[in-house]
Amino acid sequence: MKLKVGVGGATGYAGGELLRLLLSHPEVEIGALTAGSSAGTRLGEHQPHLLPLADRPIEPTTADAFAGHDAVFLALPHGTSAELANALPDDVRVLDCGADFRLTDADAWQRFYGTEHAGSWPYGLPEMPGARKLLAGARRIAVPGCNVTAVTLALLPAVVAGMIDGRDVVVTAAVGPSGAGKSAKPHLIGSELMGSATPYAVGGSHRHTPEMQQNLAALGAVDPTVSFTPVLVPMSRGILASCSAPLSGSVTAEQLQATYADAYADEPFVHLLPDGQWPQTQYVTGSNHCQVQVGIDRGTGRLVALAALDNLAKGTAGQAVQCLNIATGLPETTGLAGLGVAP
Repeated sequence: MKLKVGVGGATGYAGGELLRLLLSHPEVEIGALTAGSSAGTRLGEHQPHLLPLADRPIEPTTADAFAGHDAVFLALPHGTSAELANALPDDVRVLDCGADFRLTDADAWQRFYGTEHAGSWPYGLPEMPGARKLLAGARRIAVPGCNVTAVTLALLPAVVAGMIDGRDVVVTAAVGPSGAGKSAKPHLIGSELMGSATPYAVGGSHRHTPEMQQNLAALGAVDPTVSFTPVLVPMSRGILASCSAPLSGSVTAEQLQATYADAYADEPFVHLLPDGQWPQTQYVTGSNHCQVQVGIDRGTGRLVALAALDNLAKGTAGQAVQCLNIATGLPETTGLAGLGVAP
């Protein structure tokens, strides 16, 4: 019997990507589609590319809308998932694509989000050590932030192997505007965005920063620090994260490559590129893949690691579907594209 799956926030970018993937998922029946201000309209007015669902009505986002569902994806604004999630029965799997349940530190949540901490759920980054065991059978899952996924996958093997200690991590990430959601914002209109690269949330204020540090600590880093600068660039989808950190000791390029190759040898969605080839966002567009490459800056004694992924796929919706597969005992790759679309 197929899983009946609903999507809250179906008219947004993440919601649309979830539906695109779920339409190709052989073990899923798409149930309720909900949203806020667009309730009462048809999905086709907001997601015209999803032709099989174009005439489906958009319902208000309430617990009643998801009655009888096996799983619910919440692609809602930060701070709005917790109330709905708490109203859903315990036997419904809830996968929150927002930030409400990602952070374990209540003080960090309040500093960066300014509201009461709702708690934390099993963290949905399958590639982290031990994550799949925690996700298997889970009824509540917190899907990671898109930038966090890219940075964590770029640095994971080096942290676990002790090649870096997680201090003085510097990250610059080129990101597409779809990560900011579908709401109209002046800095996202075409005349402001095209032909320009624009930094934002400079000086450690981006809300993904504490989540990055949380992940590095979970990988074994002691008191990790991350200086994160995102840069908005004129591509609709994608993240290219450039990460650097001091090496902990004498490490050769060959040792570094071997460490990353071993760490990701069996991962279906993380690909270490051949030596000398660097990640590009265009080659992961539309896929659940993350490209990774690593090197050494001998002049400064720092590791340099880059990761590219599609912020709406492996960065959000694809990762959420990957977690649903693990939680329900399905093959992890079910319904997910491993190939990007290029050019």
